[in-house]
Amino acid sequence: MSYNSRNQRDSATINQKNQAVFNVEGVKVYYGGFLALLDVHLQIPDKEIIAFIGPSGCGKSTLLRCFNRMNDLIPGAKVEGRLHYRDRNIYDSRINSVKLRRQVGMVFQRPNPFPKSIYENIAFSPRANGYKGNLDELVENSLRRAAIWNEVKDKLKAKGTALSGGQQQRLCIARAIAMKPDVLLMDEPCSALDPISTRQVEELCLELKEQYTIIMVTHNMQQASRVADWTAFFNTEIDEYGKRRGKLVEFSPTVQMFNSPNTQEAQEYISGRFG
Repeated sequence: MSYNSRNQRDSATINQKNQAVFNVEGVKVYYGGFLALLDVHLQIPDKEIIAFIGPSGCGKSTLLRCFNRMNDLIPGAKVEGRLHYRDRNIYDSRINSVKLRRQVGMVFQRPNPFPKSIYENIAFSPRANGYKGNLDELVENSLRRAAIWNEVKDKLKAKGTALSGGQQQRLCIARAIAMKPDVLLMDEPCSALDPISTRQVEELCLELKEQYTIIMVTHNMQQASRVADWTAFFNTEIDEYGKRRGKLVEFSPTVQMFNSPNTQEAQEYISGRFG
C-alpha cells in the first residue's frame, strides 16, 4: 500500500473521531533554492498529542515552524502548498501571522523565560495585547495549569531566569497558555532537561491535551511512545545534487507505529538500525 493510500485511510480514522485542526496538503519548504522538505500530506487531529520523530535534518522542526509561520522569520525560507488551520489557509496573504501565533503558541527547545519576574513572564504579553481581565487571576490560572503554581506562588517577584531548567520550561508553557492558544507547538521541549523534569513536562502534556492540541518534535522515541496519540516518522533522502532533504514517511497511531509500522524505513529506525 502506498503512503498516500495509508494517509487517506488514517485521515478517515481521524475524521471519524474528531475534526482535524490542521490539513497539510502538498507542503514543500525551501531554504533559498534548496528543497528542504518534500510534499507533505497530513491531518492533525484535535485535542491529541502528535509526535514528530526521525533523524536529524529530516524536516521535523521545519514542518513544525510552518504551523504558525515561524519560517517567515528565516531569510530565504519559502513554503509552497496549502496548510489549513480550521479551514483557513494560513499562508493566504490576508492572514495576520501575529494573530495566528497567539492561537498557535510555541515552546522552544531550550527554556527562554523573559529577564523579568515570574509574574511579568506571564502578564507581559496579555497586557501588551490589550487583555482587559484580572491579570492576577490570569497569572495564577496559567501557572496552575502548567503545574508550577505551588513551586512559585511565594516568589512571583523573583526573576524567571533564576528557576531551575525544568521550572523554566514549565514557566514558558504557562506563558504560552496565558495567551489562550488553541494549539501548542513544542520543539524538543525536554532535550535540555533532566529525567525528573522531563517526566513533569510529559505529565503536564498529558493533562493539557484535554484543552489543547499538542504537536511535539522529539528525538526521544520512548517519550513519543509514552505521550503521543499519533506519531509521524520523517526521514531523509539524497537529491540529485547529493544533498539530504526531508520527507514524511509514515503517520500512524502511536501504538501501531511502535509495534507494527507500515513501512520498512520506520521499522528500521524504531529498531535502532539507523538514526
